[in-house]
Amino acid sequence: MRNTAPMFGRFRYGYVAPAVLLVAGLLYAPFVWTAYLSLTRYDGLEPPAFVGLANFAKLFQDEALLTSTRNTLIWVIGTMVLPVGLGLLVAVLSYDIKGGAWYRVPFMLPYALSGAGLAMVWSPILSHDGIANLLLGVDTAFLQDAPANTFAMLAVWTWQQLGVNTLLFVVGLQSIPKEPIEAARLDGAAGWRLFRHVIWPLMRPLTAVVVGLALVAGLKTFDIVWVLTQGGPGRNSETLAVTMYKETFVASDYGYGSAVAVMLTVVTGLASYLYLKRQVTAT
Repeated sequence: MRNTAPMFGRFRYGYVAPAVLLVAGLLYAPFVWTAYLSLTRYDGLEPPAFVGLANFAKLFQDEALLTSTRNTLIWVIGTMVLPVGLGLLVAVLSYDIKGGAWYRVPFMLPYALSGAGLAMVWSPILSHDGIANLLLGVDTAFLQDAPANTFAMLAVWTWQQLGVNTLLFVVGLQSIPKEPIEAARLDGAAGWRLFRHVIWPLMRPLTAVVVGLALVAGLKTFDIVWVLTQGGPGRNSETLAVTMYKETFVASDYGYGSAVAVMLTVVTGLASYLYLKRQVTAT
C-alpha cells in the first residue's frame, strides 16, 4: 500500500485553510473593523475621523453606561444563580423517580421560544394593566421602575432557561457511576448528606460548564430587554449589549457604539478566561 503520510503532511495546512479563512472572515475581520471604528468619530455617512481614545474616555463619563453596567452585573449574577440553582433542584428532585421525565416536560417547553418570542408572551402579563397585576391584586409597574424591571425580566429569563439547565443536570446525574452512590448508602448516607458529599462533587465538572454558559449569557443579554423595555423607561434597564445597539444603530454614533462593543468583548473574554482558569486550578 502506498504511504500517503508525506502527502498529508505536505498539504496539511491546505486542508484547514478554508475553515481558518471562514472563521477569520466572519469573526476576526469584523472585530478588527469594530476596534478601528472605536478609535474614530463616525456617523455612517462621512468618512471615519480618527479621535484616538476619546470614545474610551467617554465610557467612564457616561452615566447611562454606568447604569447598563450595573444592570449587566445583576443579569450575570442572576443567570448564574437562579436558572442554574433551580435547574439543579428540579433535576435532583425529579431524577430516579417514577414518571420523572414527565415532571420535567413543563419546564422544557419555554425553552422552545426565542428570547424575542418569550418577551412578546410576557409583555402583556407584566404591563401596568396586565395580567400579573390583575391576578395578584396589586398596582405594580413591573417594567417601569428600576432596578425592579431588571429583576422582572430576569425572572422571565429564568422561566425560559430552567428547562435546559434541568436537562443538562439530569444528563450529569445519569453519567454518575452507581457504585459510589450505593457504597455511600450502605454507609448510611442519604438525602442532603448523600447529595453534598457524593453526588455534588461528581457533578462539579458539568456544573462548571453550566455556570460558564450562564456567565456568558448574562453578559450578552439583549433580545429580551430590547423587546420588553427597549432599555427604558429612559435608559434605566439597559444592559451593555442594549447600550451598544442604541449608540450604534439608533444614535448613529458608530465610533462610541464600537467602543462599547470592544469593552463588552474584552469583559466577556476576560471573565470567561478567569472563570475557566479558576476551574482548572480547582481541579
